[in-house]
Amino acid sequence: MTTSPPPPPSPGPPGLGPWVERWLSQPRYGVYLAASQGDPQLALDLYEWNAEISAALLRDLAHLEVGLRNAYDRALSARWPGPPHWTTANIPAFAPLWRTRRGRRVDVNLRTRESLHRAVDSAGGPAAPPGKVIAELMFGFWRFLSSSAHEKSLWVPSLYQAFAPGTDRRDVDRPIGRLHGLRNRVAHHEPLLRYDVAGRVTDIATVAGLLDPDLGRHLSATSRVTRVLVQRPR
Repeated sequence: MTTSPPPPPSPGPPGLGPWVERWLSQPRYGVYLAASQGDPQLALDLYEWNAEISAALLRDLAHLEVGLRNAYDRALSARWPGPPHWTTANIPAFAPLWRTRRGRRVDVNLRTRESLHRAVDSAGGPAAPPGKVIAELMFGFWRFLSSSAHEKSLWVPSLYQAFAPGTDRRDVDRPIGRLHGLRNRVAHHEPLLRYDVAGRVTDIATVAGLLDPDLGRHLSATSRVTRVLVQRPR
């Protein structure tokens, strides 16, 4: 009986070289080179660290987003019990809402309605299950529901119920606004080298705790962000 020769060993890392700049592009790589004082190995290590902490943040943001959208769905459904579900109903809160911005009149609800219509279409149309429509809505949709423009139309009649009793709208809107900016940043693979990551960890814990103390504790106990943060290459 003959035995097969052992497989060749897996190739190791290629080592530093022009391939790194071709991969990342000169402007992107240059950010990490500047942060490492021109040390190419440290620059690559920082890029990998940035990817790792971005992934950890995306996990926490995803958990928070699911909790936020489900809490908002319950609050809105209690106000507009349907049928139809609020995602396909003609809800007065999403009607044109005119404000003066930079000297001109704008409908601040236009983007909200457009996002909702796109989500309904993507889910299969007005007969789609509400849960499928909700899953199609982006974080930006939920983020702007707590803005000052919706205080009377959404927060006072409905959305306050999604949070701990006595929660002020601004105590929700400010951190959610910052987290929306963070989500866009990490989703586009932007550097976090000078970003207040620790502050955003606090924002996640704050909003999660206001939604449900147990959710806040779960996220704080299972998050990898702080652990990765202190492992930043030097």
